[in-house]
Amino acid sequence: MIFGACQKSAPEESIEAPEGYTLVWHDEFSYDGMPDPSVWTHEEKGAGWVNNELQTYVTGPVDGKAVTEVSDGTLKINCFKQDDKVYSGRIYANVDSGWQYGIVEARIKLPKGLGTWPAFWMMPANNRTPWPLCGEIDIMEEVGYNPDYTSSSLHTEAYNHVKGTQKTAERLTEGAEGDFHVYRLEWNADNIRTFVDGEEVFSFDNDRQGDERTWPFDKPYYVILNLAWGGNWGGAKGVDESCLPATMEVDYVRVFQKN
Repeated sequence: MIFGACQKSAPEESIEAPEGYTLVWHDEFSYDGMPDPSVWTHEEKGAGWVNNELQTYVTGPVDGKAVTEVSDGTLKINCFKQDDKVYSGRIYANVDSGWQYGIVEARIKLPKGLGTWPAFWMMPANNRTPWPLCGEIDIMEEVGYNPDYTSSSLHTEAYNHVKGTQKTAERLTEGAEGDFHVYRLEWNADNIRTFVDGEEVFSFDNDRQGDERTWPFDKPYYVILNLAWGGNWGGAKGVDESCLPATMEVDYVRVFQKN
């Protein structure tokens, strides 16, 4: 694979699984319209719902403008202002079942602009445990005031950003804003690692203490894609509404598990 190269979504038969793994789910976005409703679930929440973010998440179009749309082989998550509100999309893949362990990757082009906060991450399926005890896996995040610096983080009861103890790593991904790059999670019972274009960014080991507060990552998690506006991190240096509309573009999402 040529990481980041301009290419259309691949048909399933041409997707090469990593050695020892099998492709178990994917969306190549090789159709037109809304994200496949048999797979993707939209969040619907108002501004301020989480992290003091400024956007309103909706499912359908707002005065004819779509927050999520699939066309020309990619998913577009659009953030825009309509009247006095900012709207955007947040979607979940297989929210009721998820996957436990494996490789999860997506090829994504990030938006530009002060206030943007795109993310590719995972939360537990059918979760009834409060955050952060439930665990959170952030494969890729970026904020517009720090362009092209992509990060990976884990949040648990012991390690989270509220306490300032989260496990995180950041790298300069040149051209992340405006070009496609491949963001990957490799997750097993012993370790979680993330990569950008095949280069390792982050690694965290299971301490094998059997303590959910430090390692809650032994259950199925589902995939989340969203584009937030403002908030505690995305808006830490203000927002510039002249940057709207902004779009996060996703070429594919793939899940591989061990044979």
